[in-house]
Amino acid sequence: MIHPWLQPTWTRLVELGERLPHALLFVGPAGLGKRALAEALAARLLCDAPGADGHACGQCEPCLWRLSGNHPDLYRVVPEAETAAAEGEGEGEAPAKAASTQIRIDQVRELQGALTVTGHRGSRRVVLLDPAEAMNGVTANALLKLLEEPPEGCVFVLVSSSPRSLLPTIRSRCQQWHFSRPEADALARWAAHADADARALLALGGGMPLAAERLAQGGGAAMHARFVRDLGGLQAADVLRLAGQWEAWLRSKDALAAGFGLPELAGWMQRWVSDLAALRLGGRVRFFPAQEGVLAALAARTSVAAASACYNELAQIRKVSRHPLSLRLVLEDMLMRYARAVAGARG
Repeated sequence: MIHPWLQPTWTRLVELGERLPHALLFVGPAGLGKRALAEALAARLLCDAPGADGHACGQCEPCLWRLSGNHPDLYRVVPEAETAAAEGEGEGEAPAKAASTQIRIDQVRELQGALTVTGHRGSRRVVLLDPAEAMNGVTANALLKLLEEPPEGCVFVLVSSSPRSLLPTIRSRCQQWHFSRPEADALARWAAHADADARALLALGGGMPLAAERLAQGGGAAMHARFVRDLGGLQAADVLRLAGQWEAWLRSKDALAAGFGLPELAGWMQRWVSDLAALRLGGRVRFFPAQEGVLAALAARTSVAAASACYNELAQIRKVSRHPLSLRLVLEDMLMRYARAVAGARG
């Protein structure tokens, strides 16, 4: 599916035809539909008879293979955790070992081996790699060898929401396509068909429609209400109690099913403190517009320096949030830093 705000980009890709480079890098914030665009491009490249609009026909033999998930010339390189989630592995059970959130070197080596043989239907093959920033240095260097000496007829499409995390050599081997937040008219058209929860969560999702939809589908409205209630009235004396409650929250079935963990919670904390700093500087609330009154009261009790320092501290916590040594201790640390920043919350 090509979302309306990506239609101009799709048209440009189609117009390139055979001039399409061997490696593309789709760059932009999460929640815009970059993966869907990459999938549509892969479908077009593998289709025997694309339509006038550039889309795959959906009826030829290669399209039927792709739709069944068995196209031999389409390679999707994604973190193991995403594959496990898509297949529903471990539902109702605690897995013996958590699936990796990284793209592993073994996956790229397997890809290297697969691309050394001739494609099933001639030389046209497509590799989709998302998110590209999920590669460590060793894995990225292995992929770099493929980008430097690509197999004939192979097109690589990398997707990234954090391009600065990529090796400069990876970026330089790809033609970069940049995506930005939809314009106001595109957002208005989306809002006309979106449900109320998704519309309410659009600001928290950074103005990214698909991020808001995913959040709403995962029970985001209730989580948002809890987060606002807990932080809005937090006192320093309550930090340890709230950390314990949040630990239970993040370990609950609902949070796990929604993919809402410490990285997401730390991100919400950053956005909340960002709004505090913006108000203190005389700016406008960006992420929590419905809570402007609560934020304004808190902003009056802090300083720009304290809010800015807290934001930077939260950014550091978020960097290690996927592999915390102790979830409870990280939550306590995060909430204590916030309570100190909001001067009026001192016990």
